[in-house]
Amino acid sequence: MTSDAAPASLFAPNPALKTSQPRYMQLAQTLLSEIESGQYPVGSQLPTEYVLCEQFGVSRSTAREAVKRLVELGLVVRQPRIGTTVCARTVSSGYRQSVADVSDLYQYASETTLVIEARETVEIDAERARALHATAGETWLHLRGRRHAGNPQEPICTTEIWIHPAFRSIQGMHGPLKGAVHAQIEQHFGEVIAAVEQEIRAIVLTNADALALNAQPHTAALLVTRKYRNRRNQLVELATSIHPADRFSYSTILRREWGVGMKDR
Repeated sequence: MTSDAAPASLFAPNPALKTSQPRYMQLAQTLLSEIESGQYPVGSQLPTEYVLCEQFGVSRSTAREAVKRLVELGLVVRQPRIGTTVCARTVSSGYRQSVADVSDLYQYASETTLVIEARETVEIDAERARALHATAGETWLHLRGRRHAGNPQEPICTTEIWIHPAFRSIQGMHGPLKGAVHAQIEQHFGEVIAAVEQEIRAIVLTNADALALNAQPHTAALLVTRKYRNRRNQLVELATSIHPADRFSYSTILRREWGVGMKDR
């Protein structure tokens, strides 16, 4: 049987993680310190769960929870068939979203809470129809709210969502919502989100946006627009979010496919 006991000297304190915590927290602390020291530089792979178990004498569940904590801190990202990759050397004070594929958008939604503050059906005009790749006169479901990642006084973004008429009867779109709206659509209607188009732009907060976000007006922000499409390339959902610059960062890891764009050496 594997013991979770370890020498106290193995784990050094760091303000990002509390000490006197369960073993998985202590292991996360050690890995965090090694990342910050440069032992695991950005872009490198963390040891596998099996290696961590052997190296530190912990159970697999302990290793898994430790790595999960690093994911929550925005230091690493998990990728199927690739492993756990370091994406940042230090912990950001805001929320960091790490994305390797569409499935990571579900994780982002599960780690934060969307408080839906307004729900209405809207007969769209010609201008809105162009933005939605739709037909003027169609009736879409329109949601507005704010997303939180811990501190309710400082939302990480305002969010506006438009849902295709075929799915506007979806239930549960009110109050605090844990999980992704597009995941709810998939669950209720048996739909599959096959692709997500994303655009990120730098903007300046208007007075109204700043008031909603409890932020300073005319300061930097990010406008993130996502279009969720099904296997028929139909637009199922369009979501736009405005993030104050100091509360959100976005991280992606791009890997070159072997042999593509590479010359013989």
